[in-house]
Amino acid sequence: MATIALVDDDRNILTSVSMALRAEGFEVRTYNDGAAALFALIDEPPDLAVFDVKMPRMDGLELLRRLRAKSKLPVIFLTSRDDELDEVLGLQLGADDYVRKPFSQRLLIERIRAVLRRNNIAENDAAEAPELEVLQRGSLTMDQTRHQVLWKGTPVSLTVTEFILLLTLANRPGVVKSRDQLMDAAYTDQVYVDDRTIDSHIKRLRKKFRAHDPDFASIETLYGVGYRYNEV
Repeated sequence: MATIALVDDDRNILTSVSMALRAEGFEVRTYNDGAAALFALIDEPPDLAVFDVKMPRMDGLELLRRLRAKSKLPVIFLTSRDDELDEVLGLQLGADDYVRKPFSQRLLIERIRAVLRRNNIAENDAAEAPELEVLQRGSLTMDQTRHQVLWKGTPVSLTVTEFILLLTLANRPGVVKSRDQLMDAAYTDQVYVDDRTIDSHIKRLRKKFRAHDPDFASIETLYGVGYRYNEV
């Protein structure tokens, strides 16, 4: 039984979503502000967290930024329909997905299940498939069993979605992958995502590698086509 943390200053949303999740068999913890949630999420992490963006004291983006400094906890964040900037920033900070308000509870539950499945697949692969080889592509090393990534020998911390996208590209260096192909690889549950989601994940990947190597340029954008990994 997965445990879901809900962080939102709207008590009506906390109540209604909690009831819907519990009816589906999830355990639920609720927090009505980001500051109160931060230490609880680090000290006793749930299986997944859902954050609202607009909250007093500490908003969802700041909560996500602080959490990512210490944890790979899967996160879905909630944003209003017109806040495209918040969606992009959230994905760049390392969110696994987002849902726009007003939202269907059924859609949110399906997004939660999709992220949990992706996370569980990665964990099960690490536990049950020790025979997986380490992928070496020039300066890049990807240990699929341990979900570890090295660039020129330096560890780079990736979310599950980021790891899957990088692995998809690095598996076939020089081959262009369209956004649709990358969406199919990272989102295997027929959950709708748009092109902007993939673009934001790629930007986040580049940012993480450039934090260790300012000259990192192995992920190439082919405008109107997709992305490819160039082995260096």
